[in-house]
Amino acid sequence: MRALLGGVRTRAAAARSISGAEDDGRMAQSIEIPRQRFLETRRRDAWWASPLFTIVLLGSFGIYAFWVALQGSYYYGPPGFVSYDALGRAVDGPYLSPFYSPLFFVKGWPFSPAFLILWAPLLFRVTCYYYRKAYYRAFFADPAGCAVGEPRHGYRGETAFPWILQNAHRFFLYLAIVVGAILFYDALLAFRWPDGHGGIRFGFGVGTLLMLANAIFILVYTFSCHSLRHLVGGRIDCFSCSQTSRFRFKLWRAISRVNEHHGFWAMFSMVFIGVADVYLRLVATGRIIDLHWIF
Repeated sequence: MRALLGGVRTRAAAARSISGAEDDGRMAQSIEIPRQRFLETRRRDAWWASPLFTIVLLGSFGIYAFWVALQGSYYYGPPGFVSYDALGRAVDGPYLSPFYSPLFFVKGWPFSPAFLILWAPLLFRVTCYYYRKAYYRAFFADPAGCAVGEPRHGYRGETAFPWILQNAHRFFLYLAIVVGAILFYDALLAFRWPDGHGGIRFGFGVGTLLMLANAIFILVYTFSCHSLRHLVGGRIDCFSCSQTSRFRFKLWRAISRVNEHHGFWAMFSMVFIGVADVYLRLVATGRIIDLHWIF
């Protein structure tokens, strides 16, 4: 019996040895995966719809924003209402286009005043994590979609110029917070209407509500930023060790909830900027009459 069992064990060991050798042989074989050509894919769904939509949306907004900035006029309204802006200057109406806020002038500046301020919110959005994903995929096809061939063969990430400058996003966040706060203040000023006798009375119009909503949407997008979330909740080992850390935890958790929809607020706030500006520009040019109520 012992001899029989010993023979069985020997044959089993030999079988395992042969099987292991075969497995090692299979593991030693390299499997070469063919590289996909640019935009080559086996996907049958409409994978191209999302990047195409992004191209149309970002491209349209970019063209419109550049055109508005070039105009250098019709950024105050409605005409015929002399009001005062944040610096106490007499202006033509309480409404101010978001593309020109905060409005200031530099002596000798030959271009539209919009170019003095637009670079700050522009760089904040260009370096935004969500926008980077969106325009990398849409404009550079990097990648255009999952399991879709890419135009490049290597990957260096954002370690080389100019992509390494994307790391300055946090600093542009600080500027974006300031711009958003000023936009909100401009919306509050739009509740102050001249009474025709040199005084100021409370009032509001459709433009007021659009300015207020626009400022709120921009601030929601700004405060849902990944960098702000890390700034509030990062570099701390214990959230329950002090009153300050517990407060930071609550703030971090609140930002995290909004951060889950950061992509939505990024696109929605951008589109609403255009909607608000179109309305305010039509009012400033006299194309439409603003509905407003003065109390």
